[in-house]
Amino acid sequence: MKNIIQYLASLPDNTRGAVTLLIAAAGFSVMALLIKLAGADLHVTQVIFVRQLVMLVVMAPGIINNFPAALKTAQPLMHLARLAVALVAMLCGFTAVINLPLADATAIGFAKSLFVTIFAIIFLKESVGIRRWSATLIGFGGVMIMLQPGSAGFNIYGVYAATAAVAAGLVMVLLRIISRTDPPSCLLFYQGAGVAIILALPAIYFWQPPTITQWMLLLGVGLSGYFSQLCNIYAYKFGEASLLAPLEYTRIIYATVIGLVVFGDLPGVNTTIGAIIVILASAYTIHRERQLNKTGK
Repeated sequence: MKNIIQYLASLPDNTRGAVTLLIAAAGFSVMALLIKLAGADLHVTQVIFVRQLVMLVVMAPGIINNFPAALKTAQPLMHLARLAVALVAMLCGFTAVINLPLADATAIGFAKSLFVTIFAIIFLKESVGIRRWSATLIGFGGVMIMLQPGSAGFNIYGVYAATAAVAAGLVMVLLRIISRTDPPSCLLFYQGAGVAIILALPAIYFWQPPTITQWMLLLGVGLSGYFSQLCNIYAYKFGEASLLAPLEYTRIIYATVIGLVVFGDLPGVNTTIGAIIVILASAYTIHRERQLNKTGK
């Protein structure tokens, strides 16, 4: 581990950010696999509840050593808003991962980038031109191809995945606002503790005594979730967001390989076509934003 940290420290900033983001993407894909395996027999609220508890335990030493500065926030209401939206994202996203092929759930989740554009206009007052609006609309067309509304291929869990993408897009915008004043420890702790408190009662109601294997899966969900989020935060701290964001799409590769090896699943034609459209539309949106930032327009 020490050698890995030393190696990353020796890389240029953008390269270090890219490597860290690829590690985060792999970690999130592993987490999705563990969620799917654990959720096969355990209720989704139990899976999320234990995940949050594990993350809180891992965070505890750092919080205690830097208390109370680590939890000092200038935007408590924004944290409450983020908590509510993140709860929707987790419940819908975890449910989709458990019930859909991994590649399908991951591909629909990429629509998050499209919703970030819309919410950035509403909450951050960002100006979006015809090109980015066109890319966003095309991306939504890709989402519709994957969801197949009104057809025999329609799956309600695809709607859960899309709802999670909407909520995740709003969470990203709220994070931009909160991170202007609050440290990463605040961002991780308040969401982790808040979700655990809210889901405590439903998790207890649906609780099933986990087997040793299931406990290992739940522990893995928490650890991989914390590790991946931390890597994600540091990746964007190291490198430029506009350069790194397209690398998040490597998650579809991880998800496809894992789904094939573990479950024998391959994404269908509609999922593949829709995912390509969403990825290209999102990548163009990121590219266009980077161009505008360079010109200052």
